[in-house]
Amino acid sequence: MGAGMTMIDRFKLGLLASMAAAAPAAAAPKALTPIEHVIVIIGENRSFDNLFATYRPKKGQTVFNLLSQGIVKENGLPGKNFNLAVQRQAENNGEYSPTPNVKNTYGVLPQPYAWGAFGQRRDIPDARFPADMPNGPFQITRYVSYGTHTGDPVHRFFQMWQQVDGGKNDLFVWTAETVGAGPSNGKLLLANYRTFQGAVAMGFYNMASGDAPYIRQLAEEYAIADNYHQFIMGGTTANYMALTTADVSFYTRDGKPGAPPAKLNENPDAQPGTNNWYTEDGYQGGTYVNCADRQNPGVSGIADFLKKLPYRAFRDGNCAPDTWYMVNNMEPSFSPTGEPLPPGDDKLPPQIIPSIGDALTAKGVSWRWYSGGRNDGKNVDKEYCAMCDTHLYFPSIMLGAGKSRLHDLQQFYADAQQAEEAFPAVSFIAPYDSISGHPGYAMETGFDELLRSVVNKVKQNPALWDKTAIIVTFDESGGYYDSGYVQFIDFFGDGPRVPLLVISPHAKKGYVDHTYYDHASILKFIERNWSVPPLSARSRDNLPNPVHDKASAYIPKNRPAIGDLMNLFQERK
Repeated sequence: MGAGMTMIDRFKLGLLASMAAAAPAAAAPKALTPIEHVIVIIGENRSFDNLFATYRPKKGQTVFNLLSQGIVKENGLPGKNFNLAVQRQAENNGEYSPTPNVKNTYGVLPQPYAWGAFGQRRDIPDARFPADMPNGPFQITRYVSYGTHTGDPVHRFFQMWQQVDGGKNDLFVWTAETVGAGPSNGKLLLANYRTFQGAVAMGFYNMASGDAPYIRQLAEEYAIADNYHQFIMGGTTANYMALTTADVSFYTRDGKPGAPPAKLNENPDAQPGTNNWYTEDGYQGGTYVNCADRQNPGVSGIADFLKKLPYRAFRDGNCAPDTWYMVNNMEPSFSPTGEPLPPGDDKLPPQIIPSIGDALTAKGVSWRWYSGGRNDGKNVDKEYCAMCDTHLYFPSIMLGAGKSRLHDLQQFYADAQQAEEAFPAVSFIAPYDSISGHPGYAMETGFDELLRSVVNKVKQNPALWDKTAIIVTFDESGGYYDSGYVQFIDFFGDGPRVPLLVISPHAKKGYVDHTYYDHASILKFIERNWSVPPLSARSRDNLPNPVHDKASAYIPKNRPAIGDLMNLFQERK
């Protein structure tokens, strides 16, 4: 066992492992649909409008994007309804509010920065973009090519709540300018209340003028959803965890919920004399929140907002007593090879909530998780994303038989060449960092090529392709502007829309699905297809499927509700 683990820790973790290993393997249930293999590919940090802003679907289909609303034209310039996406300035002194008091409207957008962009200077405005762009979304590729590193918008929990502003989506720029990555963010500490953001969040790509051609081709040939959302406000770790659990992880001590060191608790209240500069927010200076206690900073504002909704939030906010939930990024507690790592302020302690891996194993359903760079040893070139290898957080997997289901991405290409029946029923693909599509250190073009390689490899095995659905989504919106409706389900989200594509011979052709979905929807599909029950009493896979009609094409009439993706597929004949 790793350094820092107590004898009690060793015993408890070992017991979990022995229980998992001793559990009898169930006979695998038959798939409910003709889809006997689901492959989930996860890109990073793109909102729906960031990629699909100007997408025109096939005849007979409609889509909700910047073009259809008249916010922009096909050439990417402002449209007749450009003011629908106008960005405003607000004031938040003292106690945090997710809907701060709006004071003014930007005259022109502040010049974007290239913060986080590979090969670019980060501490001055990005001279590739004008300093006087109109106040609203702008086409990135009017100024740089599609395959270019650009700045990385802020995408953290309390910030994103403010950016969405109760559904108005009008504080993306102001929030990024006033908070950025936070005052306690270690090596990213920003001096003199400068965030080096500007209006980078308002950028979009233009499919109508040739951007993202492969994704556009797939959308036209198969099915997409224009009402699919990230599960939790904020960033990567929490949303990858949602793709695995339909829940939110929390700090543990001795195998049960516990309180983290005080310095790790979020405090989004504004520092004295500032407008919205958070008191404590950073990867090692603010990650957890006890949202059941209104006395904790940031809690009362969101709790009060949820109470004013015209429907009741899921489980009254879904905040258990004396539980400190992780709402921003933390590293896992196990190494890729299964050794418990020494505890540290940058690590989430071992998780005890059920995962889809646990549930599939118990049902006898085969599964694998493929991660780019997993076998590459020390992470010196930022290729392996440990927080995207989500089962590293779970002793039930890492200390049991489940560990054998975690593989390097290269293994996928070998597995896809084998006999169809030998390929896992459920698999997830987390890319190499450099081809994840993440703004800053990666580019969307890299993710597009990864997607192409996976689709081609599956199609090269006709027996496998005939029974497969490839589900493509993004962990979160990356802080990019999105104009879509957001359903506020509980304290944690939902967040803005992200793209979702279903690539399969069983997908509806050229279809745009308006059903309300979030990351739990993927798990609902898997569970329904293989007769797996919801993961826990509090996980969002318990929510009902939405009831929609023409009058509420995007907003469920039975809120809170999320779909199970079945509507994206052709009916069985």
